[in-house]
Amino acid sequence: MATDAAYITRCCELAAQAAGHTAPNPLVGSVIVQSNKIVGEGFHPKAGEPHAEIFALRAAGERAQGATLYVNLEPCNHTGRTPPCSQAVIQAGIRRVVIGMRDPNPKAMGGVETLRAAGIEVSVGVEEARCQQLNEAFVHRVRHRQPFGILKYAMTLDGKIATTTGHSTWISGPASRQRVHQLRSQCDAVIVGGNTVRLDNPRLTSHGEGTRNPLRVVMSRHLNLPTAANLWDVSVAPTLVLCQTDADEAIAAKLTQQGVELVQMSTLTPTAAMKVMYERGLMQVLWECGGTLAAEAIAANTVQKVWAFIAPKIIGGQSAPSPIGDLGLEKMTEARQLTRMSLTTVDNDVLLQGYLSKTTEHNSPVF
Repeated sequence: MATDAAYITRCCELAAQAAGHTAPNPLVGSVIVQSNKIVGEGFHPKAGEPHAEIFALRAAGERAQGATLYVNLEPCNHTGRTPPCSQAVIQAGIRRVVIGMRDPNPKAMGGVETLRAAGIEVSVGVEEARCQQLNEAFVHRVRHRQPFGILKYAMTLDGKIATTTGHSTWISGPASRQRVHQLRSQCDAVIVGGNTVRLDNPRLTSHGEGTRNPLRVVMSRHLNLPTAANLWDVSVAPTLVLCQTDADEAIAAKLTQQGVELVQMSTLTPTAAMKVMYERGLMQVLWECGGTLAAEAIAANTVQKVWAFIAPKIIGGQSAPSPIGDLGLEKMTEARQLTRMSLTTVDNDVLLQGYLSKTTEHNSPVF
């Protein structure tokens, strides 16, 4: 007989199928069990669509009467784009509800109390760490009113992201690049600076990994950008350029003519960029920028997690660029610390993932 933990794990597996599609909503999966058998499953596919519990209840039908409902996130208790799931669970005659974690959103919380008041047995906190990690971007967005930022880069064993001439293709292997394409498909936007556009001419798509491409965002204060670039082909994926009000008007006009969206602001910083992302309902943003902008993003606390691919190669050269520019730190005791790290081999490369400690916000635009 499967345990509560196993069914919540199944909820997380279901929920993950919609990764990259639900913003600003969380990833949620639900399972209904009657007489030790799964009689209904479902997950939330995207904002505006029914929640996971509703799909599971529809699949179960009359078999939901007296059954146990599993869900990785507390059933919502408010009317938003959809009615409250707590009431649907009560009306279906569910006997017991097992919840992975409470909802951090003040507007949605209260489902546990509503269910218990209706006489339903409720268990909370099953596989909570797994559920928290699944929805780390959602939790961060709710608590900090800012998207969850991931900084991704590939470097050689001696910490270089290019040669002294600027050549960088390719540091990591094909399997690592495939992992990056998968990550892009799960993010709502990917951000680069103008220098990356000029030097690398990237596409920033998921290359067929997953079912979607992210919004491609370029940060360029004065629009010192080429008028021909892969990112300006918006038939593949949308592109947004963030610039300042004193940017080059001629370049702005040419980009707009190609279908690129421009947003101007008085001062362009990583914090200002993330505010735009938040207001658009985005939840998880991938920074794939060069060292200068990466340093600014870290200093501004707009990076919460790091994906560092380390290739078994040595380039050398004192002037060869590194993944992070000047953070203004003078002592090793000031170094930004990664926590909760994991190491994974990806063919010949090593992928290090970790969470970045927070520091005092810094917003001087230097890119």
